[in-house]
Amino acid sequence: MTEEEKEAIRQEFEASRRQAQPQQQQEEPSFDLNPFSRIHHVVGVVSGKGGVGKSLVTGIIARELARTGAKVGILDADVTGPSIPRMFGLTTQKAMGMANLIVPVQTTGGIKIMSANLVLEHEDDPVVWRGPVLSGAIRQFWAETYWEELDYLLVDMPPGTGDVALTVFQSLPIDGIIIVSSPQDLVQMVVGKAVNMAAMMEVPVYGIVENMAYFTCPHCGEKVEPYGPSRLNETAEHYGLAALGQLPIDAQFAKACDEGSFETDVPDGLLPNAIAAITAR
Repeated sequence: MTEEEKEAIRQEFEASRRQAQPQQQQEEPSFDLNPFSRIHHVVGVVSGKGGVGKSLVTGIIARELARTGAKVGILDADVTGPSIPRMFGLTTQKAMGMANLIVPVQTTGGIKIMSANLVLEHEDDPVVWRGPVLSGAIRQFWAETYWEELDYLLVDMPPGTGDVALTVFQSLPIDGIIIVSSPQDLVQMVVGKAVNMAAMMEVPVYGIVENMAYFTCPHCGEKVEPYGPSRLNETAEHYGLAALGQLPIDAQFAKACDEGSFETDVPDGLLPNAIAAITAR
């Protein structure tokens, strides 16, 4: 994407936003981190649509970074559909309060997690909140959480480009994002939405991860592409982005997420190019 195209998108976005909102509401306020927390790098994991494995990718990256010795946290910004706590086996633990701050729950591997499901009474309670309340939850998860010191905070974004995504982009110091896609034909279009929103917000894109790219036949070992040939390199080239790797359809992933054994039962060494892209920054 050329600079002229980015500028045209940005101008169109600003014009539509000015038309839709009162002047005083055009910009989200920046959320100041509390004095007891220090976060060096903030990385968003986004997708243009739901169901492509964004939380899976967030969990993999968090785990791989933690295993390098980094201090890692996850802010589960998918407030209405949080899945991070269950993946990490945090179905009974709750975030506690301390001196007007929220203390995140820590996994067995040392990853600190803040999510709506860690403050709800039951994990299946619905979150029926409007946009301003959702934005308020993001502010609390960021600014009023006792993160202490983190090398990396991963933000598991909700799908699409709505209120919460806008709040995160405008109010948190995002260093860059990773876009998660899948091989279906329509994905290039929805990836474009995420890329264009990042351009509007002037947030760098580290690259694209393609999930559900293939599965390996348990009988013959053949690699099968159930959704057709991979679109990863084609999509990455179209938008001038880095292709950061593929993930297969693997029943082991689903079982580990459902049983809360994600840290121990998912193979090591997944998405090395994504890890390198983040740490290189």
